[in-house]
Amino acid sequence: MWVVSHYRTTQGHFEDYMAFLRQNFFPSSEEAKKEGLILDFKVFVKDPKGAGDWDVAVATLYPSYGKALDYSKADEDKWKAIEAKQYKTDDEKKQSEMTEVRFTMREYLGTTYMREINLRPMP
Repeated sequence: MWVVSHYRTTQGHFEDYMAFLRQNFFPSSEEAKKEGLILDFKVFVKDPKGAGDWDVAVATLYPSYGKALDYSKADEDKWKAIEAKQYKTDDEKKQSEMTEVRFTMREYLGTTYMREINLRPMP
């Protein structure tokens, strides 16, 4: 199950947002793969076609629909440990303060849940 969040970067902040993703999303996602929380992650970019169109999509692949959406205390604890390591503090308020700069770099447009299928040749 792919969970894909779409964003529109604010004027002049595309490169800043890419740097933010490299510094924050990338290492956390790599660690989440090692911990078995996710299977893969990707960032897609495109030229927006209008004012409300996205230019950055952040995609995370979960092993199942349930793993993507259902609450798990064990998974939450793993995510919290990853974030504490990434931001060098267990204090969630401080972690939030460290990452809130992203809100000036982009506008959140929505999230889509998608299943990937592999087509087979016709018999």
